[in-house]
Amino acid sequence: MKVTWEEPRWHDLGWERLAAGVGRCRLPVWDCTVGLVTGPGGALLIDAGSSLAEGARLRLEAQELAGRRVDFLALTHPHFDHVFGAAAFAGAQVLAAEDTEAAGGAFGKVGRAALCADAVRNGLDVRAAEEAADTLVVPHRHVRADLTVEVELGDGPKVLLRTVGPGHTRNDLVVVVPGTGSGDDEPTVVFCGDLVEESGEPQAGPDAVPSHWPAALDRVLALGGEDALYVPGHGAVVDAAFVRAQRDALATRFGVSREPVN
Repeated sequence: MKVTWEEPRWHDLGWERLAAGVGRCRLPVWDCTVGLVTGPGGALLIDAGSSLAEGARLRLEAQELAGRRVDFLALTHPHFDHVFGAAAFAGAQVLAAEDTEAAGGAFGKVGRAALCADAVRNGLDVRAAEEAADTLVVPHRHVRADLTVEVELGDGPKVLLRTVGPGHTRNDLVVVVPGTGSGDDEPTVVFCGDLVEESGEPQAGPDAVPSHWPAALDRVLALGGEDALYVPGHGAVVDAAFVRAQRDALATRFGVSREPVN
């Protein structure tokens, strides 16, 4: 029996509709993007907010929009403002880029301490940061750089996960929702994490790999194509021209020679 499904009422909760079953919101303070892809057979959230309290609020909003619990949580990269709400999504399968570091990487004991310190340094309450770090969910599945993982949402949108980094971090994951190709002209949507930023200059912290960042954006553009909507980790939705311009600016900023990657 076919499950009845209706398009979420995105604007009722202050979310932005991007395509059929695809929306996002911009969180306060750090202007982080959180995405939601939903259909009759499942719901996938992209990033989880900067604290357990923010994650709990996102869980309730996502459940109201999707009409079901979040089944999958994709983390674009291991920075506190994108992952510290993850523990609020009990029962969801958590996916992230393959972590090549030893001792659990960003989600291990040392990595959690570093995330906590960074959160406090950037203004998160100490108790909130410690609580989020202590309960941080270790991803159930890592997406290898040489593989594309497809997440099934029943009859809903197809969702593709691909590790395209290193760049902004050593482990950058993008989420691609291919366009329908129908007369409805639903666009392909690419959630870029912080590989792309619109509301400020891209941030390169101690875990960035600047020499590989332009090539990572080549891969992002290859996945999305010329007509896709590119959703940055911070800021307004952009187009392919913006991503190319930011790629070239990063190459100039970090002295990287341009050799396009397929």
